[in-house]
Amino acid sequence: MNCGCARNLLMPSSSLTRLNLWVFRRKVQRTAGSRAVSPVLLLLFNLLVCVLWLNGACESKTLEIRDLTIEREGGEPVTLRTEIARSTEEKRQGLMFRKSLADGYGMLFVFDRDQIMSFYMKNTYVPLSIAFIRSDGGITEIRNMRPLDETTIQSSWSVRYALEVPQGWFDRVGVKAGDRLLLSGL
Repeated sequence: MNCGCARNLLMPSSSLTRLNLWVFRRKVQRTAGSRAVSPVLLLLFNLLVCVLWLNGACESKTLEIRDLTIEREGGEPVTLRTEIARSTEEKRQGLMFRKSLADGYGMLFVFDRDQIMSFYMKNTYVPLSIAFIRSDGGITEIRNMRPLDETTIQSSWSVRYALEVPQGWFDRVGVKAGDRLLLSGL
């Protein structure tokens, strides 16, 4: 769910990264203390450490990628490549900060139980369409969402899944409410 940044920019992605940076920084500071090192060089070094630290905090984690099929009523099935967001962190991050999303690609949000779902577009630059999907794979409704709009888009019924794709993709391929996402292996 695009409900906030999943990556904490104030903490590195692993304690090992934090420890390595801290040890390296302490060694440089000790060396700097025994020699005449300009404050400007120390400032530049500290900035470098901060940039490296934040870079480690923002490393992108690879999501599971699957080709999913939607069976259209009275039509040929449609396949799309999706990233699967299962963890709370993955769902919070969603498609935020992406500058593009190709047709035929999307993100499937997987939840443990049926519930009324709410999504918004905080820090999401790509216009999206979202399909709310029951636990049996039936698409209950499709809604459009505007980039950077923090207005909540809520499902009308309890659902188990949500599928975000580039805005208009469902219309372009003829997918509508009543069609079914094949859930084998999810």
